[in-house]
Amino acid sequence: MKAAFLIKNGKAEDAFEIREAETPVPKQGEVLVEVEAFGLNFADVMARLGHYPDAPPLPAILGYDVVGRIAELGPGVAHLQKGQRVVALTRFGGYATHAIADARAVAPVDEHMDPGIATALATQACTAIYCAEEMVNMHAGDHVLVHAAAGGVGTLLVQLALHRECIVYGTAGTEAKLQYLREMGVQHPINYRKKDFAVEVAKIRGKEGLDIIFDPVGGKSIKKGFRLLGAGGRIVSFGASSLTSTRSFFGKVRVGVGFGIYHPVAFVSNSKSMLGVNLLRLADHRPQVIQRVMQQAVAHAQQGILKPRVGGMFPSNQLAGAHHFLESRQSMGKVVVKWE
Repeated sequence: MKAAFLIKNGKAEDAFEIREAETPVPKQGEVLVEVEAFGLNFADVMARLGHYPDAPPLPAILGYDVVGRIAELGPGVAHLQKGQRVVALTRFGGYATHAIADARAVAPVDEHMDPGIATALATQACTAIYCAEEMVNMHAGDHVLVHAAAGGVGTLLVQLALHRECIVYGTAGTEAKLQYLREMGVQHPINYRKKDFAVEVAKIRGKEGLDIIFDPVGGKSIKKGFRLLGAGGRIVSFGASSLTSTRSFFGKVRVGVGFGIYHPVAFVSNSKSMLGVNLLRLADHRPQVIQRVMQQAVAHAQQGILKPRVGGMFPSNQLAGAHHFLESRQSMGKVVVKWE
């Protein structure tokens, strides 16, 4: 098989090398997927830069989500069929023409589904659904803030919140992204580059505060968000993209300190909650959860509740360009790489 190996940390154009590698063999409860396309996630950028502690040692094959056909079934897999077109959540290894996945993290998809949309149903849709439907329970009329609302996960969180008839606040950094949020139905789009989101939300909500915040940014954004929560409010953190803005040790420390330090009494006395989501931990320790949310993701897409947007489709020989595009924060929706 062919695979795009991460051979060094740093700039995208120097970091990857496409090599021949031995095709893996599925073990008990696994499947081998012949990959049509694979998706990029911000965790990939963090891994490339050396900021992602869960990344495998170099040289490594990154990648969490793929779409393709089942090439081989491992022992004990009875609910899937060879040749079936599927979306799969991988434990790394997705940047290859063949990838191994736990059969519980694989779901059949329509033969005609766009590969970009299909890949969005893995990491991004599973993250959005787990955050919005399992970690918190949104109700009609809830005031919900989604950071990076035009991104892959953000777009899906917005759609889930609007489906529940929530009042949605969404942050983005360009006018094009703000317009995209308006077109989706976001009632309060906020340009975080020009205005302080906390000030803008406070102008609208005052002392009532927000019910729910979804935050993939981390750092000071979490601290500001916690102050914006009303009684019973919940903030869900599922990433720390602010770490990519610095490579120095002290810069990372500043981002970490920016999260703030909290005493349990602050949560109890104010009736506020702070929740964290790491999809890899769930995949490792609670694979049945991944199976459930992935099936829900496919069902939501079929019902039109989720409408993933493909932000960019790149051939495999332009993997570095795909990384640059995602890292630049220009993308709206899922960034996908397709094998030629």
